[in-house]
Amino acid sequence: MVRIERLADLKPVHQRQAAVLALWRWRAPMLAFALDAEWGVDQSVLESLFRLAASPPDEQSDRAYRQAIAELCTAPLFTSEVDPDTVQLFQLETISSLLTFGELLDKPGVDEVERVVETSAGLANYLDGLVEGSLYSHPSEEVHRQHLAALADQASEGYFTSRHFAVETACHGALGVLPDSAGLPDTPTGRQLLALCEDFGEEIVTTMRWLRMTGHQRSRREPDGECGSPDGRVG
Repeated sequence: MVRIERLADLKPVHQRQAAVLALWRWRAPMLAFALDAEWGVDQSVLESLFRLAASPPDEQSDRAYRQAIAELCTAPLFTSEVDPDTVQLFQLETISSLLTFGELLDKPGVDEVERVVETSAGLANYLDGLVEGSLYSHPSEEVHRQHLAALADQASEGYFTSRHFAVETACHGALGVLPDSAGLPDTPTGRQLLALCEDFGEEIVTTMRWLRMTGHQRSRREPDGECGSPDGRVG
């Protein structure tokens, strides 16, 4: 509820930027690992979607984003069944959020923004469950424990959930000072927020590599692969 209330207090353009930053937290995990060749997804198209989402919110960038989505949706991924491993699950959910952002361009409103933002938070919580359910100790377990010990008000949350909340809060708190017509990379504050999300994403990449190394390969769910009808829930 706190997350939704914070979003509702933002101007529409800043709500859109909040969705971009939520996507950006999963950019590094999306691009750090090779995509399944059978999906037929061109990684350069995904890279362009992230770049265009962060561009100035105008008709030119929106049109280019829609064109990139149309190209993405021609991939075999959207007409075949998939059986993702753990890392691929996160990739699929991030692709789903990129599709949802495309819906936001055609139907501006807080609902689509909430879907992107909530999916980002849900993935962080899901990652905590994978780490806690592992038979192996996380290499940064003690650092994570110390981090959580300092957060008495979030004692029941996992490490990545609490880190995500802190990054999200910092982003939402700074959005109000950003100019309406600029892209996130075009201002010092916007670049700082992107870097903050990128740092969080790189930390996730390290943990995903650890999960693969320790043999945690299978996902607990299969996301909806239908283009245009993404399922952003994790559970």
